[in-house]
Amino acid sequence: MEQTVDTTTQSTGAGQISIEARVSDLVRLGIIGLFAYWTMTLIAPFALIISWAAILAVALFPMFATFSRLIGNRPVIAAIVIVAGCLVLIIAPLALVAVNFADTVEPLIGRLRTGEFTLPAAPDAIRDWPVIGERLHDIWNRLAGDLASTIIKFQAPILEVMGAVVTKLASIGGDVLRFVVSIMLSGLFLTQSTRLAAAIQVLASRVAGDKGVGFARLAGTTVRNVSRGVIGVAFLQALLCGLCFAVFDVPARGALTFVVFLLCVMQLGPALVLLPLVVWAWFSWPFASAFAFTCLAVPISIVDNILKPIMMARGLSTPMPVILIGVIGGTLSHGLLGLFLGPVVLSVFFELLRAWAWPPAIVEGSEHDRPPAFSSETKRAG
Repeated sequence: MEQTVDTTTQSTGAGQISIEARVSDLVRLGIIGLFAYWTMTLIAPFALIISWAAILAVALFPMFATFSRLIGNRPVIAAIVIVAGCLVLIIAPLALVAVNFADTVEPLIGRLRTGEFTLPAAPDAIRDWPVIGERLHDIWNRLAGDLASTIIKFQAPILEVMGAVVTKLASIGGDVLRFVVSIMLSGLFLTQSTRLAAAIQVLASRVAGDKGVGFARLAGTTVRNVSRGVIGVAFLQALLCGLCFAVFDVPARGALTFVVFLLCVMQLGPALVLLPLVVWAWFSWPFASAFAFTCLAVPISIVDNILKPIMMARGLSTPMPVILIGVIGGTLSHGLLGLFLGPVVLSVFFELLRAWAWPPAIVEGSEHDRPPAFSSETKRAG
């Protein structure tokens, strides 16, 4: 009888201890969640800057490591040189294109608001085109004549869209400044790349074990592929197009360069802009100028086919719609910085989601892509 009472007492005590342990765990989780929420609230204004700085650091690490070895293992000097080069090569053209784009779009918006925007009449030279010349000339003139009534009919939604565009244009200066801060912060991340990579590996291992390490490696590889093979090549093509437009004094060159960059990021290529410009040049410019512009436009249109296999560690498997949604969503949500950040973040999420659904993708990534997030030195540092 006494043994039965003791057993009951022990089970009751164990139940109380179990309940107390659960309450203690809930309290600890609540405190951790509170501090996590508080921390996220504090760093939310800097989240975009820190995220883009981390992406730049991952993308630029191979260049940083090679240059640091060449100058005698001096990471601080290497980071300063790389940051200065990025500020000169990226920020200056980006600021010029943004300002020129704003100067071009604002008068167009003003003309749309007042209803003064009209399409020019079709050039008479189009009539001489074989087969389609006469019909194309008539369609062009008909569209130019009906444009005013079309704008009046859809005036309210057009004004709403134009208001949003004006708001985005007004924030371009702030976006460029955030871009500058991100590049400078990426230099700090590069100098601490070994420690940061070791911390990422430990954190990924604590969260998901070996699979977490594989996810970290896959994320690093995807960041490099998208940032260098997609955004890097798109930026280079847009820069070449902008220089070509400036040399030949193409009108609205800032807006056209921005459109070229968007098309290149979306993997559509610059031909959608360059081809109509080439046709326009042959009908508007002297023979020598049109021929020279064509000789420059054709190589620029196909240079991505040569650069992408060189700049990407392996073929990019992210579908084009994912990158397209990232570009549009990032631009609408976060402006100019989101244009770069959106496709990278969405591509990383897509690759991690696919690796989680089909685990062999992680194994393949871990075999070919040794660096977890920054470099292979993390394994030795860990």
